[in-house]
Amino acid sequence: MAKAGSSWWQSGSPWIWLTAGAVTLSMLAVFGLVVLIAVRGLAHFWPADVFAFRYAEAEGRVDTVIASVRGTETVTAARLREAGLEIAAGLESVDRHLVRTGNRDRLGHDFRFLLEPRIVEREQPADVVVVERTEWGDQLGFLREVKESGATVATGDEAWPALLARIERVADLRSRIRELERGRVAAINYALEQLRLEQRRYDLDGELTDARRADIERRRTALEADYAGVQAALEALYSDIGRDSYVVEIQDGSTVELPLATVVRAHRPNLMGPIDKLAFWFARLWEFVSDEPREANTEGGVFPAIFGTVVMVLLMSVFVTPFGVIAAVYLREYAKQGLLTRTIRIAVNNLAGVPSIVYGVFGLGFFVYFLGGSLDALFYPEAAPSPVFGTPGLLWSSLTLALLTLPVVIVATEEGLARIPRSILEGSYALGATRAETLWRTVLPMASPAMMTGLILAVARAAGEVAPLMLVGVVKLAPSLPIDGNPPFLHLDRKFMHLGFHIYDVGFQSPNVEAARPLVYATALLLVLTILVLNLAAVHIRNRLREKYRALEG
Repeated sequence: MAKAGSSWWQSGSPWIWLTAGAVTLSMLAVFGLVVLIAVRGLAHFWPADVFAFRYAEAEGRVDTVIASVRGTETVTAARLREAGLEIAAGLESVDRHLVRTGNRDRLGHDFRFLLEPRIVEREQPADVVVVERTEWGDQLGFLREVKESGATVATGDEAWPALLARIERVADLRSRIRELERGRVAAINYALEQLRLEQRRYDLDGELTDARRADIERRRTALEADYAGVQAALEALYSDIGRDSYVVEIQDGSTVELPLATVVRAHRPNLMGPIDKLAFWFARLWEFVSDEPREANTEGGVFPAIFGTVVMVLLMSVFVTPFGVIAAVYLREYAKQGLLTRTIRIAVNNLAGVPSIVYGVFGLGFFVYFLGGSLDALFYPEAAPSPVFGTPGLLWSSLTLALLTLPVVIVATEEGLARIPRSILEGSYALGATRAETLWRTVLPMASPAMMTGLILAVARAAGEVAPLMLVGVVKLAPSLPIDGNPPFLHLDRKFMHLGFHIYDVGFQSPNVEAARPLVYATALLLVLTILVLNLAAVHIRNRLREKYRALEG
């Protein structure tokens, strides 16, 4: 029996089972983490029911609190007493509800805690309205009137359909305003700035003749006339969008009249069925992935951050792949294997362990200040003292992350080159191919799966990095994308938003922590999915390349 047990240990089966168990536990942990993030994040977009609580305040009065419950926790009575709250004797623990009251512009807060023992009564009013606004968060109350140019046009049961119709009208006007401001107005401002730079360039070179000055003034006058026409159209739209208003009664009994120009949408959650709530959930989820942020990034969407993350990763891949492959090919195929080569390999491996913030400091000093400042002095003197490339931007962020992930690509590519059978190289030489032809037509194609592996690892690391990006290009809010209709169309000098930095900003820098917390989970899930999509695309390419050259390896 002992011999059989010893043979089982010596066979290596226990280590196989231990490895399989470790992998299984790791996969379960990752799956559980993703599920937790998904549940916490996606639940934020579901329209929560709204309650009217009769709540006994500490002073002995009973107030009405209109709010939706966002979370419940059990707190010890001793802890609440230490905080100065009066809790009935005999209670060891108390349920505490986190509720969203909205109306931050009137109440001073839009979240508060309610203690279960102090709730005298609760009900779900059917006609309570939740209004999402572009500022000051949600508004909760009872719709009383809808006005047009100060005159009441609908009250009672007619107020709700009138409100919805006017919200659609305001959304259309807001879309037209955005189209004008980011289309024609942005193009005119860009053209005016280019004229200013052109005139200054001629002036610096001593070539600003009277004819050129007159031509520039003629073009500027035409652009200013065009701008005046667009500005008149915008003023008409702004006047039209501010025509309608609505009146609601909030929880303290007072009525508030607010313009519809600030309203994004309105809904009555207590009257919505499961299908209506599901449709509303999809609408808010689509807004989250396709719209711009608002309210200090605690409302709206994250599309600029998604776009910035993807573009930065793609640019980083374009930069890091050729440099990593060239370095690996040189070290493996051309460099003389000796002390210097071993030292370079050790240095490359050590670079992979350097903290990312160090790369950020290097990128700020070398790429931004030295290289960017030199480019500005050579090619953009007319823009001085405003920097063009001498300031953090998309290009420097991509190059900094390319430098950060370069060791990963070099090591993965070199390992792929080492796995190519020597017989294939000798066969290529025997057929008359030169070393360069063998490298280009045989070695690199067969090593391409390893190159893609290095790129996959590089993308996985670069997409989640935040610390270096804070120094070389990422900002809290940049709703304008670094791509537009003005040459050169992709503006590498512009700052951009990033999902990783958005998580940091919302989670740790937000003035409204409770409103921001669900968005941290939702943005984290979106970042994981973005990295997953990028990696799956790279894995698919790698697998196709591996299948293509499998027969040659055999």
